[in-house]
Amino acid sequence: MKTIVISGTGLYTPPNCITNEELVAAFNEYVHHYNKEHAQAIETGTLTALQESSSEFIVKASGIRQRYVMEKSGILNPAIMQPVIYERDSAQPSLQCEIALAAAKEALQSANKKVEDVDAVIVACSNLQRPYPAIAIEVQAALGIKGFAFDMNVACSSATFGLQMAADIVRSQQAKCVLAINPEICSAGLSFKDRDSHFIFGDACTAAVVEMQETAKSQQAFAIISSKTLTQYSNNIRSNFGYLNALDPQHEHSRDKLFTQNGRQVFREVVPMVVQLINQHLAENKLTVAEIKRFWLHQANVNMNNLIVEKLLGRAATRVEAPIILDEYANTASAGSVIAFHKYHQDLVSGDLGLLCSFGAGYSIGSLILRKL
Repeated sequence: MKTIVISGTGLYTPPNCITNEELVAAFNEYVHHYNKEHAQAIETGTLTALQESSSEFIVKASGIRQRYVMEKSGILNPAIMQPVIYERDSAQPSLQCEIALAAAKEALQSANKKVEDVDAVIVACSNLQRPYPAIAIEVQAALGIKGFAFDMNVACSSATFGLQMAADIVRSQQAKCVLAINPEICSAGLSFKDRDSHFIFGDACTAAVVEMQETAKSQQAFAIISSKTLTQYSNNIRSNFGYLNALDPQHEHSRDKLFTQNGRQVFREVVPMVVQLINQHLAENKLTVAEIKRFWLHQANVNMNNLIVEKLLGRAATRVEAPIILDEYANTASAGSVIAFHKYHQDLVSGDLGLLCSFGAGYSIGSLILRKL
């Protein structure tokens, strides 16, 4: 069987950074105005007073210290509390296309590939800017790639599922080289008025080049030894935003059209699912946890990541063994595990094994066992 490799990766980081302190200052000013405006209803018990947030609360709950976003002025304006991103003319590149191009070009450079070497594009992410035409086809056209392209969505596991799909496409010889891209503009779907989640997400875009080992030219290529995926339906992480919303004006802008979650339940249910799947995946490939040199996990919550690796290893992991990037980037949905891989793989030597794993809404879990060539 032909060996399929990830031969290069790219990362687009938005230009705007928001620290916890900046975010909390805007949130607490909003809370002050809300409580003052609704003081009478709060006093009579008709409404509940909002609680202030704090940087210490955010770090303890998630490990997040800052995030990058496409637009910050609206987020930090207590009268707006959401990014202000204006629609573009249809003749202009979409915002997701724009950031996808930046990540894709870096991935191609990393893989020592030219645009003409690529014959398929997958855009896999948790939120798509429009239903059609596909963002992937727009990216394909912008790069001048011949072949085919399509979008896919498996929430926070979109990147790992996309990499598996890319590998399967190359293995079946439908394409020789695939660009798998993850443009995540998570700030657009987040309620910055919700204390429990206003700090969670940031924006970013990752890209990876997937091809056969025999065509790879990169010095940092990783063979995809095996992939394993799992989905199990759950309401605990959800967004009800969609094109049917406008048909019900009464609920068109309801809170459930943005990101919602039952965080504690997610923690309790997802951690054992991830541990079980990884152990099964390794066993199926006759590998032990001790043979894995690096865990590039989904970057949603530092406490969740630490517990997963601790249960796998039987001890606390070092930051070298299980890199954390969410303190800088926050949760970037499907891009998070690929950001960790992109930033923390260069020190591995030929033969070293690593595990790229995502988990999120669905529930969905994707696991790839990688070996440095």
